[in-house]
Amino acid sequence: MEIVRSQRKALHNAAVSTLPLYRSAPPLEVRLEDFELFAIDRLRVLKGISDGLSRGKKPEDMEQLANALWKANMRHPEASEVVNKDIISHFVLRLVYCRTEELRKWFLSMETALFRYRFGFGSAEAQRALMAEFDLPCKAVSNSEFESMKDKLDQVARSIGQTSTADARFYTVPFEEVPELVAARKVFVHKGHAYVAMNQVVSLVATQFRSHLSKALILTNRKWTSSIREQEKDRLTPIVEALCTSYLGPDYSEPREFSEISIRDIEQIAMSSFPLCMRHLFDKLREDHHLKHGGRMQLGLFLKGVGLKLDDALAFWKAEFSQKVGAERFDKEYAYGIRHNYGREGKRTDYTPYSCQKVISSAPGVGDHHGCPYRHFSEENLRAALGKMRVNSRAIEDVMDKVRGRHYQLACTLTFEAVHGTSCDAGINHPNQYFTESQKVVQSKVDPVV
Repeated sequence: MEIVRSQRKALHNAAVSTLPLYRSAPPLEVRLEDFELFAIDRLRVLKGISDGLSRGKKPEDMEQLANALWKANMRHPEASEVVNKDIISHFVLRLVYCRTEELRKWFLSMETALFRYRFGFGSAEAQRALMAEFDLPCKAVSNSEFESMKDKLDQVARSIGQTSTADARFYTVPFEEVPELVAARKVFVHKGHAYVAMNQVVSLVATQFRSHLSKALILTNRKWTSSIREQEKDRLTPIVEALCTSYLGPDYSEPREFSEISIRDIEQIAMSSFPLCMRHLFDKLREDHHLKHGGRMQLGLFLKGVGLKLDDALAFWKAEFSQKVGAERFDKEYAYGIRHNYGREGKRTDYTPYSCQKVISSAPGVGDHHGCPYRHFSEENLRAALGKMRVNSRAIEDVMDKVRGRHYQLACTLTFEAVHGTSCDAGINHPNQYFTESQKVVQSKVDPVV
């Protein structure tokens, strides 16, 4: 692909499958804006699938979720460009996620999962066409062979919820090609071959897709480190390096539903509606009457986002800091930074509150209190902090399970649900989102719908 700043040529090719195999980058010119926007749209799909899988959704629910995510995010105003968007977004994210083992592993798993769902959505004819493209080591079972195996195949069909084999098509493949089906006893194995029903062939196809993509990511990484990163350091490299930690949700730079909070209410609101990362900072500020720069930025921008006005913010921070450094030193050394965050000093930039991704990716040092407690706390300290939020013991175990799996935002979501006694299907992706959703729950209890 060639990145350009103007228009690009479309790839009009009726032979291109609606489910590409992404074997090579297409001969397309891509506008710089599309390079990033297409990738972000696809990333929303992959992260939605990741969240659904991590929350333990049932297979049928995941199929519906994947279909809804794809339809919502991968549309294009021009029908002829839908396939192009699919292909371009995949190769951009391949470049983004090739750079470390951890990134490659996540991308490989999510793209393979997406491929499985999309393969399942296709017609039988489209599925057979894809099988032919992969040149799979399988062959269709003949009618005579099917009749000789019918009883065994009927047993397999019943075990996977298929009522009849009368109209089913089966294939034979070397059993080592479908290890997950063999392990789950979803195939009949005879003389080294597995008899796979058409609706189970996705396992074989997905294995081939995953193997190809895994090798391709390694090759892409070599190209990235040897040439692309340096050649594109002023244009594409900053975009690529930022995409894997991009926040994809709403903008919380301005207060949303609950437009203003006052100093007199802040203590109560902190106890009821602050996420753990902000509540910890708030508690430490009250306790030590000081926070280092990282903590001041994280908490200060959060408070700005939930509706604390500049004058109130100055009064709030001064009331705390003056107890340790004195009012005069606060005015000289710290007040400027607060005004700066509100866009009143320096470049007059209106800074936005930190997203979960930014909080999680921070690296607090000794004496720092910012960052994500689910990632940066010891297990003992995290359990104590959750107990302080009145999270019950069973919910704490569920949270810890997500933390061990490095699903920090899901751990925060479970905390929200335990604290508020309600589900949060959207998941928590931003501290200010946590606050907004919490206030909705709190307000509904104060002003119940009649």
